[in-house]
Amino acid sequence: MFKNNSDWKYFWCLLVLIFCFSRCTWDKAPSLSITDLITDTTGNGGDSGGGGDSGNGGDSGGSDTTGEDNSGGIPCDPDSVYFEADILPILISNCAKSGCHDEASHKDGIKLNSYENVINTADIEPYDLDAGKLYEVITESDPDDRMPPPPNDPLSSEEISLIALWIMQGAKDLHCDENSGGVECDLSNVTYSGTVAPILSTYCIGCHSEASASGGVVLATYSGVSTVALDGRLVGVITHSPGYVPMPFGGNKLPDCEIEQITEWVNNGAPNN
Repeated sequence: MFKNNSDWKYFWCLLVLIFCFSRCTWDKAPSLSITDLITDTTGNGGDSGGGGDSGNGGDSGGSDTTGEDNSGGIPCDPDSVYFEADILPILISNCAKSGCHDEASHKDGIKLNSYENVINTADIEPYDLDAGKLYEVITESDPDDRMPPPPNDPLSSEEISLIALWIMQGAKDLHCDENSGGVECDLSNVTYSGTVAPILSTYCIGCHSEASASGGVVLATYSGVSTVALDGRLVGVITHSPGYVPMPFGGNKLPDCEIEQITEWVNNGAPNN
């Protein structure tokens, strides 16, 4: 195999080098026990290299990554129609009145004072305006068939459009929190024409128009509104204060912001602005 002594010398030198190299490599390798090999399978020498939960030093880095608004409930979507906030006030003010479609009267078996009653008795077909009865009667041109019936005023085009949109969105009972997101009520420019009158039109005119002035109170004109504003009745009824009949009658309390806006206007002297 080896032809001369020099070949043997090279052979033995090679063996010595291999032996020395292997010893140096082995000496530098870490000493791991069987426990280390079993428990540390991540290669990070402990709790996932993070010194805490999920490697983030605690509760997922201490921040909320859900994308949800934790300052309140569900934020209101300006493109969605909410039954209690948008539709029920129209029905309470114009339809769910004594002798018509409130809980006690329920004319023709129709009750329009809650979501459950509206869905169960008002003949509404979600996503289809033509298949249900409610949209038909509020858009009827014949006064004998129109709802609300004379001498009540018909619904405004804005109210009809809102009901139509609600039906086309599925006639759902959606809810949201108007105070979600920490948005404060704007009291910087509260006026009669731009703030108070639209609120009263939505919640009150159905019962307190000039043609149908329940309790002798007219809320369709500035003179009528200013009368009950300056004597304290307006704020008393909308805040449900003791000694006053809660308004809207049979309906939900006005949203907090709208109560604040009306109160602000009254406190400023109820100007015709």
